Amino acid sequence: MSKTTPAQNKALVLEAFDTLFNKRDYTAAERFWSDRYIQHSAHIAPGRDGLFNLIRALPDSLKYENHLILAEGDYVIAHGRFSGHGRPAAWIAADVVRMEDDKLAEHWDVLQDEATKDQSVSGLPMFGDRFPN
Repeated sequence: MSKTTPAQNKALVLEAFDTLFNKRDYTAAERFWSDRYIQHSAHIAPGRDGLFNLIRALPDSLKYENHLILAEGDYVIAHGRFSGHGRPAAWIAADVVRMEDDKLAEHWDVLQDEATKDQSVSGLPMFGDRFPN
């Protein structure tokens, strides 16, 4: 069990995501991800290297924005948007992270293409309070 609080875990995950996805600082990101990192995502190769290599292969325009983050114990769920990855629509993601020894130790995600206003049956945006342009 981590020695950090849920609030500290949320801050660590947000800093880790910003460091890797937005700043693309792989050396600094290593301090956030465990070298024993377990990746459950079907579209990402195993381990920390699998994640880092995926990000290296994406355009420099990749951007992560967080909308909501929750934590309980060693688990953090981040609801965010990944844009600039070279696909037609941004991804809305629910990332579930298990923390261990103050590092991201395990990860699951649920991804969905972001709907435009015309595509949204509910009439509500999937991220924040506005539809994408």
